[in-house]
Amino acid sequence: MTSQEYLEIEREAEFRSEYVDGRAYAIPPNSRNHSWVISNTLGTLGEQLRGKLCGASSSDMQLYSAEFDIYTYPDIFVTCQPEKFLDNHKDTIPDAVVVMEVLSPPTKNYDRGEKFRFYRSLPSCAEYLILAQDAIRAEHHGKQANGLWLFHEYRSPEDELDLASIGCRLVLGRLYERVEFGSGIGLL
Repeated sequence: MTSQEYLEIEREAEFRSEYVDGRAYAIPPNSRNHSWVISNTLGTLGEQLRGKLCGASSSDMQLYSAEFDIYTYPDIFVTCQPEKFLDNHKDTIPDAVVVMEVLSPPTKNYDRGEKFRFYRSLPSCAEYLILAQDAIRAEHHGKQANGLWLFHEYRSPEDELDLASIGCRLVLGRLYERVEFGSGIGLL
């Protein structure tokens, strides 16, 4: 199918799907841990971005890569003013400064590989953050002035990661409040 056919179907669909290489792929439902990490991260970003020109969105909005003609639903992405939309439906953004994904078992390799390649093609994308849902772990990729991407991993609840492109600092432990690890609740 064409991307335009996909958009027409997707906008009427009951369940979400992503568009890659001419095909629509259903998005599996989120686990409770996955939802907690998203909620905690959005809350933390919302506090820090209040009154600024940037704002965080959840997976209710699509992100479009013109270079690859793909449509995805990142778990979280941050855009800065002036915000642009793909068309008058105002449900798809063609650019983002920061993109975040929470890993799920069926999509973790895709999130780390091809999806990251798609996100790097966005004109303003400066940072990509991957968060685990089964352990306290963040994989931060930051675009350097020379165009290369630098990787840093965080594993401690006390670790603070700097999202320099939007002026935010995330304390890793706060992103994992109420998340259950193994047989019990992680951080409260």
